[in-house]
Amino acid sequence: MDPVVVVDCFSQAQTRPQEYLLACGDGNNRLVKLRWDTWGPKTATATGTDMVNDCRPYCAAGRFRAYPVTVTLSNPQAWPEHPDLRRFTTIRLLYTDTAPAPVPKDVTYKLVY
Repeated sequence: MDPVVVVDCFSQAQTRPQEYLLACGDGNNRLVKLRWDTWGPKTATATGTDMVNDCRPYCAAGRFRAYPVTVTLSNPQAWPEHPDLRRFTTIRLLYTDTAPAPVPKDVTYKLVY
């Protein structure tokens, strides 16, 4: 069985990506320096840094700030565009220090790609 993939903003299947763009529309949130501890059939876990634009005073003039984070991918489902592949559909971010306001320290998002 093929490994489960994570789909990026450009509908490309990836396994163990070193970077992952969370904010596809504006690029203001990107996971970087991802180090994958596990990549299994049900979950994948990594540690890395969430680079978040503080958008102050507005996004184009904002600064990217680094937040240490643990990333967990889960809930693999069939990928309709590629029936032979399964893709993770949930991403959980657990901030190990502070979280970017107003985000909670433990947050889960649905991956829509």
